[in-house]
Amino acid sequence: MDMTPSRELLRLQAENERLKRIAADAREKLDAAMDGTGLCVWQLDIITGKLIIFNRRWGSMLGFQPKELEANFEVWKAHLHPEDREEVLNNFYDHLQGRNHFYEVQHRMLSKTGKVTWVQDRGRVVEWDEQGVPLRVMGTHIDITQEKEYEQALSQLAHKDPLTGLLNRTGLIERFSQLQQAGEFTLCFIDLDDFKQVNDTLGHRAGDRLLIQFTERLQQQCPPEVVMARLGGDEFVLLLPWPLHDARTRPLTAACIHCLDQPFELDNGDAYVGMSMGVEGVQAQDCFGDVMAQADAAMYQVKRSGKRGVSYHEPPSPAQLGMAQPLESPVSSI
Repeated sequence: MDMTPSRELLRLQAENERLKRIAADAREKLDAAMDGTGLCVWQLDIITGKLIIFNRRWGSMLGFQPKELEANFEVWKAHLHPEDREEVLNNFYDHLQGRNHFYEVQHRMLSKTGKVTWVQDRGRVVEWDEQGVPLRVMGTHIDITQEKEYEQALSQLAHKDPLTGLLNRTGLIERFSQLQQAGEFTLCFIDLDDFKQVNDTLGHRAGDRLLIQFTERLQQQCPPEVVMARLGGDEFVLLLPWPLHDARTRPLTAACIHCLDQPFELDNGDAYVGMSMGVEGVQAQDCFGDVMAQADAAMYQVKRSGKRGVSYHEPPSPAQLGMAQPLESPVSSI
C-alpha cells in the first residue's frame, strides 16, 4: 500500500502551517500594539470569578511577575484604590443588573508596592443564561497614568503663580467658592508698601527674589488651613477659613505685618518694604468681585493713612442693607 502523502494532503499541511504563522504574527502584533498603548483585554466568568487576562500588562502594572498574581475578581477588587472602590463597584454592578448599557469608569489601582496607576476601564456582558442572568463579561482597560499626570500638571499651571507657587487668581476664585459652601470666612487683601522702589533701585530680578522671600515669610505665619494667593505684582490675598470676628484674625494679621520688620537680604543689597492690608468678612451670598472691591477699598484706606497697617471693613448686617451710607472701616496701624 502506498503510504506516500497525496499532493492534496501536502498542500493542506503547508496551508495549515502558513495560517499558523499568520496567526502567530498577528498575535505578536496585537500584543505589541496593546502593550504599546497600555491596553489590556480581559474576560470575567461571573459565576466562578475567574479573570482571564489576554496579555501580561495587568500583572506588571500591579508590580507582579508573570503567574505570581492569580487573576480573579477578588484580587482585582483588592487592588482598587480605597477612594475609588465604591464608585467602581457600583458602576460594575449597575451594568450587570441592566441599569447601564456598559461598564465604564476611570479609576486608580494600587500595586503591591503602593504605586498608583490610573486606568480607563470598560466592559459589557457578552453571555447570558436562559433566564437572562449574565454569565460572562469582556472588556478592556487602558493605562492612562501619563495622561492623568499631564492633566494634573496642566491644572497646576492653570491655578498656580509661576514665581511663588501660590494660587493665582483662577485658583483663588475656585477656593473662594469652595469655602463659601462651608460657611463664613475672611478675606485679607495685601499690597506691599514701597515695592516699586525696590524694582527701580535694585532691579526686577531683585524684586522677584523679594516676592519669593516674602511668600516664605507669609507661609511661616499662616497655619496650613489658610489659603494663600498672588494676584500679580505685589498683590496677595489670604483666605482665612473662619469668620471676621474670630479671635484668630487680628493676631494673624498683626503677625503678617510684623514679618516685614526685618529687611530682605538680596544679592545686590538689602530692601525694606511694608504691608497695607484690607480685611473683609465673607458670607454665603457674597460674590468674589464685590468682596475684593471692599477689601481693596479698605486696603487703600491704610495707604491714605500712612501705610503699614490693617483696615477691617465691616460687612453690613441684614438690618443695615437699606442704609444709604457705608459703614466706617477702622484703620489699625501696627
